[in-house]
Amino acid sequence: MTNTSTEARSANTGKIYFIGSGPGNPDLITVKGANLLAQAEVIITDRLAGDEIIGRYANPDAIIIDVGKQGGNEKSYKQSDINKLLIQFAKLYEKVVRLKGGDIAFFSNVYDELQTLADHNIAYEIVPGITAASGASAFTGVPLTARGFASGVKLLTHFNNSIINKESWKQLAAFKETLVFYMSSNNLASIIEQLIKAGADTSIPFLVIEQATTPNQRVHAFTLQSFPAEPIQFNSPSIVIMGKVAGLHETFAWYKNNSVAGENYFRSVEAASAYLKINPFITRPVEGAQKITENVD
Repeated sequence: MTNTSTEARSANTGKIYFIGSGPGNPDLITVKGANLLAQAEVIITDRLAGDEIIGRYANPDAIIIDVGKQGGNEKSYKQSDINKLLIQFAKLYEKVVRLKGGDIAFFSNVYDELQTLADHNIAYEIVPGITAASGASAFTGVPLTARGFASGVKLLTHFNNSIINKESWKQLAAFKETLVFYMSSNNLASIIEQLIKAGADTSIPFLVIEQATTPNQRVHAFTLQSFPAEPIQFNSPSIVIMGKVAGLHETFAWYKNNSVAGENYFRSVEAASAYLKINPFITRPVEGAQKITENVD
């Protein structure tokens, strides 16, 4: 790969392309997202973008930097460090891709990154992707707003009880709408407790979908009443579809459920990968970036 000399450019001439890679299945990335990956000089990727997507679509000469991002894992990189990385590479390259799982707009913490670029006058573009709710809905045969079952859908997250107030729990517990909980499978006992306290019908069904749309997708079906008291550890990422529509899964499921528990499609932040790590670029900002580019040429 021939790199444009950094001396020949003014500061901040590069552009950051935020790409939603979809829920994991490499066939579900957009055409535009795939085309930009093929042109990228640098790809800064979250683990939930999926290694297979990079292997299939990325420019083979691109610098690929793994920034991890695994909720609740102390080895995940700080958002502030990722923000610094975006600034550094925008000064060095013209086409930098920030690759995130799902869609950029849904629970991706993109706000901090966009604000960083705006503060530093760095150009950017946002390319949407299929969010986990849409992917899980399609691959479980559950139409989220099926007529007669739900008048709408709410996309939520719940990691402590202060997130949703008492009045809101009452509205959710009526189940006029389908509830989709992101990043909340480890807090299901608390969610169910709050819904029942707020008057929910305990026969309401729900699904927990592990690693939706991937070969390792597993679907677990419960009702509010039948969910076991003993904690269950679901594989990350997992998404919860809760409401009357969840009962349609048994009728309309078309994608084969993975029969082997515990298999992971997405690596954890501890797992080794062929990608460069963020650390050298943060501790030795521009020098670290330039050293890597010299090795890539």
